[in-house]
Amino acid sequence: MCLNKKCLRLQVICLDLFVLPWTMRTAHRPLKNIMADFFQTGAIATIHRLGATDLSRLERELTEFGQETPIALVLPCHVREVGTTALKGIVRELRHVPYLNQIVVGIDGAPGRRQWRKAQHFFEQLPQKPVLLWNDGPRMQALFRKLDDAELCPGPGGKGRNVWMCLGYVLASEQARMVALHDCDIITYDREFLARLCYPVAHPALGFDFCKGYYARLTDRLNGRVMRLFITPLLRALKSILGLHPFLVYMDTFRYPLAGEMALDTDLVRRVRIPHDWALEIGMLAEVFRNSAPRAICQAELCNNYDHKHQELSPRDPEKGLNKMACDIVKSFFRRMAAEGIKLDSGLFDTLLSAYSRQAEDTLRFYAADAAANGLKYLRHEEESAVTTFVRAIRVATDSFQKDPLWSPLIPNWNRVESALPAFLDELREAVRLDNDLTEQPTTPGRRRGHVLPAPKTGRNPPSLLVMPPAADLRADADASI
Repeated sequence: MCLNKKCLRLQVICLDLFVLPWTMRTAHRPLKNIMADFFQTGAIATIHRLGATDLSRLERELTEFGQETPIALVLPCHVREVGTTALKGIVRELRHVPYLNQIVVGIDGAPGRRQWRKAQHFFEQLPQKPVLLWNDGPRMQALFRKLDDAELCPGPGGKGRNVWMCLGYVLASEQARMVALHDCDIITYDREFLARLCYPVAHPALGFDFCKGYYARLTDRLNGRVMRLFITPLLRALKSILGLHPFLVYMDTFRYPLAGEMALDTDLVRRVRIPHDWALEIGMLAEVFRNSAPRAICQAELCNNYDHKHQELSPRDPEKGLNKMACDIVKSFFRRMAAEGIKLDSGLFDTLLSAYSRQAEDTLRFYAADAAANGLKYLRHEEESAVTTFVRAIRVATDSFQKDPLWSPLIPNWNRVESALPAFLDELREAVRLDNDLTEQPTTPGRRRGHVLPAPKTGRNPPSLLVMPPAADLRADADASI
């Protein structure tokens, strides 16, 4: 009895010392400034957004880090996006970003010079003097043909090829040690968004080579159908069948693997192969899994809420919209699983359809409860229609994979391109210079010619990554150049 009284008195003391003062301190704060989540999922590090952000501190530190790790920003852009409300907002925010050493914009869908000039004129307002890649221009098309002739096909036009060429230009220009990448249709964009994306890779002591963004997606309802109703149930279904395979655990760790926002070190840029299909984001994560250690991979929460252009479901056409995206994502998973030594046969595919359907049914119930508790609309029929479409997409993808399991949308990595065509990056830099009417700048001796770049601060990358051999000797290791 005495022991119980002592415990009770101890609880009261703890309440007085800790709980009540914390309540008094936080009673006057807005709810958004109180941390809501600090859970680490385990496979990779998660960088949370805990309360209000001190943006001036982030940008000041990034400016300092940029002295040793210059930062480039890549913007894959279709000419239709030039002048839209979303892109105007992005440019308005970028005007005040102090730490970017380079902005590279890839322009697709502009076969005529008039459209190209329109894009140039629009981006001229940025004080960072962005460089634009005219992917449909005659000089770039000649480079694509040269790649085709060397059996280094970059694939058809699209976001994947656009990103790949922009990253190649970053390597060719030798002005950055890390690259951030995001889309041009983000409606809710601000400077904090970019700063949080860059910070983990730019920080010299954190040791990250790759950062993936994540965020909530909602308006008056829950958005992100492919993520909520397809990718997560699909991964959980595969884990229920195959067990805790490291690749499946890794993919299921990401909170929003479809996010188009990522930041990576330029050494990793050289090694990864980028898909040219609709599974760009998933394919990139798979390549990072292959080329980087888990301890060097993280995900960062970028904002409270995110909104961008929404894709149509296209339930009756597997070549359009979210239906096409789902097909390409499934095939991307299958290719990576086969490469990891997982046996894929008709029995597994049949089981997967049933297991996914069950996981998706449970997911529908979970999100219905989530929407109800938060006062959001939940259109159950539309959600179930999406799941039905995704089941059909899995069927289409399994048929396609079984007919040609060796087909791959992966573009060769830049190490392989340099090995096959040692002068290609110089030709790319010159083509971009001429398209942009830029004066020729002296080439800084860099890694492509076997020289040493300025060493980063202690804690960045191992010294072995600072020196690259001449192009002819690049990556004798076949694993990274195939």
